[in-house]
Amino acid sequence: MQRGSDRLSVHRDDEMKHELQGLLRSGHPTRSEEWHDPEPTAEDDPEVAYGPVTPSRGPTSLETVRFELARILTRGTFPASPRELTRALRRGNAPDALVEQVERLPHSARYGTVQELAEALTEAG
Repeated sequence: MQRGSDRLSVHRDDEMKHELQGLLRSGHPTRSEEWHDPEPTAEDDPEVAYGPVTPSRGPTSLETVRFELARILTRGTFPASPRELTRALRRGNAPDALVEQVERLPHSARYGTVQELAEALTEAG
């Protein structure tokens, strides 16, 4: 049954799903040509306009830190110790202030999710 409100044909819809399949599975752009990738965040974006994201910044610091960590770390990173997380953050080119905060966490601790890590960072900061 064809609906009159469809903006795209069935073939174009399937083509678009196929184009996004790599991105959805891997969690990062999979195109071989860099100009196809979306632009990174700009320096004048609100979250970066006042310097790098750190655990002690602003009233919504938990959400900000969690977002920044989730942007860099993958699900496969967890569970992990602060030492493993520090290496992963450095590989992901995280801001130095964020890496330093993770380095200050107790070495015996293990974090199972980004949420647990963000909470530990905001409590420690």
